[in-house]
Amino acid sequence: MTITKTRKQELIGQFRRNDNDTGSAEVQIAILTSRINSLTEHLQSHRKDFAGRRGLLMLVSRRRRLLDYLKGVDPKRYLDVIGRLDIRK
Repeated sequence: MTITKTRKQELIGQFRRNDNDTGSAEVQIAILTSRINSLTEHLQSHRKDFAGRRGLLMLVSRRRRLLDYLKGVDPKRYLDVIGRLDIRK
């Protein structure tokens, strides 16, 4: 359900914009997407985990806000991130 340190480092390496970048919108969106995917798998087998469902909804809304921000700032980066992560929108 949680993201491992090595997985997080892999995502940062794939989506960073420069060598010192660990917190850009692209990196945050990639990390949130990984957490959302793992939590979705968890909820498919634990249907009555309503606290987990609430956490999933909070993660999805946080990712949506970051995507909206990125779309306003740089639509090309927005389309790139959506394409690389296979997010529909």
